[in-house]
Amino acid sequence: MEPGALVLVHLVGPKEKYWGLLRSLGTAGVTVRGIDVDLFDDWARQYRAGSEPELGLATLFFPLHRVEKIFEDARVGSVAAYHERFLDIVGRDVRDVLRAEADGRAGPLN
Repeated sequence: MEPGALVLVHLVGPKEKYWGLLRSLGTAGVTVRGIDVDLFDDWARQYRAGSEPELGLATLFFPLHRVEKIFEDARVGSVAAYHERFLDIVGRDVRDVLRAEADGRAGPLN
């Protein structure tokens, strides 16, 4: 997987799952700009509502010994990918939010 891909990272010790933008993948670990999947829908809904964000993405480093597996954020059969869920909830591409955040515009989308 290449930096810039949308991914799901499954961790062990403790078990956790994160969604986000892959920043780097190396022998020491994985860096992702993302959010816990349990918070994903709440995070997306705040953009639909146009309110000031209370949840945000964080840059996270996971040492390789904690990484169980990494998946590309892609549809599996009838199960939508997270980026598709964001589009359904907000009506905009999640990459718009990621670009806005990178440009320092972390508020609601206009």
